[in-house]
Amino acid sequence: MTDPIADYLTRLRNAIKAGHRVVEVPASNLKKEITRILFEKGYILSYKFVEDGPQGTIKIALKYDPVNKVNAIKSLTRVSTPGLRRYVGYREMPRVLNGLGIAILSTSKGVMTGREAVEQKLGGEVICYVY
Repeated sequence: MTDPIADYLTRLRNAIKAGHRVVEVPASNLKKEITRILFEKGYILSYKFVEDGPQGTIKIALKYDPVNKVNAIKSLTRVSTPGLRRYVGYREMPRVLNGLGIAILSTSKGVMTGREAVEQKLGGEVICYVY
């Protein structure tokens, strides 16, 4: 596997399309931080880190609308790839869906949303867009 973050996002997209309630992904520190941000912004219902084996897994409970059975996540898009890294300064921070979505960045102060990075005047590598 050459891009574990793309694999993480693809597992989430596939689970959403299949209508699953829970998805398990192999854990890493970056994936844990992305999962934490998705939970804080209300895109997933809950998550749990399971320490089994050398790597561990993350169990993510997906969030669905109870009436329409529509998932809270409409789109997960990988921006920066191992072959082409995308960096932005805080002045050129992308607006996802005119401010309705979030951009997840890896900065020198850790993983955060684009809005938090602008408030702290930090730039970084754009990992993905979520809306």
